[in-house]
Amino acid sequence: MDTQLFIIFFLTFVIHLIGTLAYSVRIAGIRTRRIAVSFALFNVLILASRTSNSFQGPFLAKRVEENLSHGAEHNLLSDFRWLLFSATCATLLGAFLIPTFQRVFSRAVLHFQVHRSIPRLLLHGFMKGGVAQIRDVVSVPTRGNVTQLHLGRGLASRIILLNVIGVALWTVGVFASLYAGYLNPELRVTAITLSSIVNGLATILMFVFIDPQMSMMTDDVVDGKVSEPCFRRAIVWLVGSRFLGTLVAQLLLVPAATMIAYVAKIV
Repeated sequence: MDTQLFIIFFLTFVIHLIGTLAYSVRIAGIRTRRIAVSFALFNVLILASRTSNSFQGPFLAKRVEENLSHGAEHNLLSDFRWLLFSATCATLLGAFLIPTFQRVFSRAVLHFQVHRSIPRLLLHGFMKGGVAQIRDVVSVPTRGNVTQLHLGRGLASRIILLNVIGVALWTVGVFASLYAGYLNPELRVTAITLSSIVNGLATILMFVFIDPQMSMMTDDVVDGKVSEPCFRRAIVWLVGSRFLGTLVAQLLLVPAATMIAYVAKIV
C-alpha cells in the first residue's frame, strides 16, 4: 500500500468510524435526557467526517486518472477493495468503541450543560483532566449485548434489511462511479456524477425509513414506553446490519460500476 492509498484508506476509515459511533449518541441522549444537545455536539464530529470526505474525493479522482494513464485496471479494482475493507474495519472498531464513546459523550453533554461552550469543552477534553476521565470510563462490549439478541430486535426486520441495503449503496456509491469512469473513460465525468443518484437512494432509505423509526423509538425510551435494554438491542442489530452492509458493498462494486457505465451511455 503506497502513501496515497494509505491516506485514502485513513480518510475512508474516519468517515465510517464516525458513522458507526453516531448510534451511541442516541444512547448518550437517553442517559442524559438531553437528546437535542447530544446531536448538536455530535455535529462537531460530523464536521470531521465531512472534512475527510472533502479530501477523499480529490485523492480518489487523482488515483483514477493515474491508473487511466498507466492502464492498471487490476490495481485500481484492488485499491477499491482495500477502501471498502477499511469501511468494514472502521465499523468493527466503532462497534467495539460504542460503550466507551457513549459514556464519554454523556459526560461531554453534562459538561456542556454547565459551561455552554464548545471551545471550552474541546479544551477540557484534550487537557490532562479530560484524558483521565476518558481513561476512567473505558469499557468493552458485554457478552449480554450479543446473547440477548434472541429476545428481539426492537425494530421491524424490514428496517434492518433496509439498513443493510442503504449502507451498502452509500458505501459503494462513489467507488462504483469512479470505477465506472475507468471502464468507460470517454464518459467518466458523467459516470462520476451518477454517484449522486446512488447516494441519493441510500439517503432516502436512511432518512425516510430508518432514522424516523429510530427517532420514535428514542422518544419512546425517554417516555418510558420502551425499555432501555430493548433499545440497546436495536442498536446492536443496526450496527450488525451496518457491518453486513459494508460486506455487501464488496459484492456490489463491479456490478454497480458496470450498471453506472451503461447508464452513462444512455442518459
